[in-house]
Amino acid sequence: MTRFTLLLGGELFRTPRLDRQVAGSRVIAADSGMRHAATLGLLPELWLGDFDSAPAEIEPTFASVPREKFPADKDKTDGELAIASALASGATSMVLVGAFGGARADHAFLHLALALRLADAGTEVLLTSGRQEAHPLLPGTSSFDYDDGTLFSVLAFSELSGLTEEGAKWPLDSVEVPFGSSLTLSNEVRGSLRVSLGSGRALLLAHPFPASDF
Repeated sequence: MTRFTLLLGGELFRTPRLDRQVAGSRVIAADSGMRHAATLGLLPELWLGDFDSAPAEIEPTFASVPREKFPADKDKTDGELAIASALASGATSMVLVGAFGGARADHAFLHLALALRLADAGTEVLLTSGRQEAHPLLPGTSSFDYDDGTLFSVLAFSELSGLTEEGAKWPLDSVEVPFGSSLTLSNEVRGSLRVSLGSGRALLLAHPFPASDF
């Protein structure tokens, strides 16, 4: 497995869990995501984008990182370009750091949608800010390593069928979820969380840290 960490422009909080998730991975920074390299102690092998939101000054450590510049008028975001570069370099697993928040909600939405597309194509993908993280849910059963009390939601991108949640405060047993329903929001882990899906497109969004840490 070849894991890449992609540094995107959203908010980031360094945590021991995040350190473990990115350890030993190859790293690509997308435009302003380069500012996360110092926070995480990572050295990207490539910094790409149109550089319209790149930091004006960077630490000397990163001055030698190769850059790939794209025009501002383009048909892909810097994040999507970073994903394409990682795939071209053999990525089979990706951690999208800084995938949430920031000034552009449209970019955050795109990252969620791209994660689903990547998962459909067989790439393992995690989106994270350090304090919240998302996993695409494919038909079948997925297990998660969250502590008791961890808040989580299933975000549906379509109608869902056969959704089962085990190890949850409010378990579900093979339910149908209409698109736009709030049924699957704001649950809590109780034991070993397992989520099964019959059909549909969804992400599991979890908050590994308690609300008091925000």
